[in-house]
Amino acid sequence: MRLTPTVIKCKAAVAWEAGKPLVIEEIEVAPPQANEVRVRILYTSLCHTDVYFWESKGQTLMFPRIYGHEAGGIVESVGEGVTCLQEGDHVLPIFTGECGECSHCKSEESNMCELLRINSDRGVMLSDGKSRFSKDGQPIYHFLGTSTFSEYTVIHFGCLAKINLAAPLDKVCVISCGLSAGLGATLNVAKPKKGQSVAVFGLGAVGLAAAEGARISGASRIIGVDMNASCFEQAKKFGCTEFVNPKDHEKPVQEMTDGGVDRALECTGSVRAMISAFECVHDGWGVAVLVGVPNKDDEFRTHPFKVLSERTLKGTFFGNYKPRTDIPGVVEQYMNKELEVEKFITHSVPFSEINKAFDLMLEGKSLRCIFSLDA
Repeated sequence: MRLTPTVIKCKAAVAWEAGKPLVIEEIEVAPPQANEVRVRILYTSLCHTDVYFWESKGQTLMFPRIYGHEAGGIVESVGEGVTCLQEGDHVLPIFTGECGECSHCKSEESNMCELLRINSDRGVMLSDGKSRFSKDGQPIYHFLGTSTFSEYTVIHFGCLAKINLAAPLDKVCVISCGLSAGLGATLNVAKPKKGQSVAVFGLGAVGLAAAEGARISGASRIIGVDMNASCFEQAKKFGCTEFVNPKDHEKPVQEMTDGGVDRALECTGSVRAMISAFECVHDGWGVAVLVGVPNKDDEFRTHPFKVLSERTLKGTFFGNYKPRTDIPGVVEQYMNKELEVEKFITHSVPFSEINKAFDLMLEGKSLRCIFSLDA
């Protein structure tokens, strides 16, 4: 006989205020409601998105809040109507979802689910507009529908990718955000052919994942473009063969590529880098893909002749991966030794020292820092 889930008490890293250190608290996690799943988080990692919203740059978020969206865990219980997952399944929470019913989910060309598309403001569950987290009766808000900086969390089933039970969660947890965004931008959108040249603008975690995709594709030249020369040595591990620091040259990057590269990926969010990425691809067949998120007031300006000369400009969201359908396949790429994940994990700290991970990322020393919640 299946038991009815009850409230669980557990540890979580709570942000009580924007930009203030997280505090490890004992909280209550309510049972999952309709279309929800309660997940025991075993490993989670820190992403730039967590840091950006924690700092609340230009945002009006509600506090207290539990951050975190890159993680691996085990299904603890499921709510009414959930048939695709069961207790014991291994899952990766994803900040965006796949309901399976909307026009985007039914389309082979889109992964932008109408119901579960990323929403940084909501802070509550869709089914009843309430939080599943609380402390001493005070609600604690969710983040991106995942909130993985907690030993237990509640997530809509559409935001959970069921993966191979043999996959090590302490490694594949980093697949659930930035790695897939960069990797998919190359493999699914830019689609370089073997022997072609690829330029990657921005060598953070997403850009290095894009370079990894170029390596997997068999690109002959992978040019890393970044204004921080200290990252060039690390980028060699991800397949980069050449490096350009725009600060070292008077000419813009697009005038230095000798006719143009075959593919370019912009992974910084800088509109200047976006223009450079587009204008540096070869006429006739070059493809540029925008991955980074610009400021809301930025404008992309280029001459129409650049487009008429048969250069292609594309955008991508989460590497064009459908979370439930495609992410299990990315995990299998790792299991088959086609994708190297470990090199993205530069640090690990105890969950009780989670604030150290924020310091490492703000200092530019970390790609991904893993926390173990498997006490």
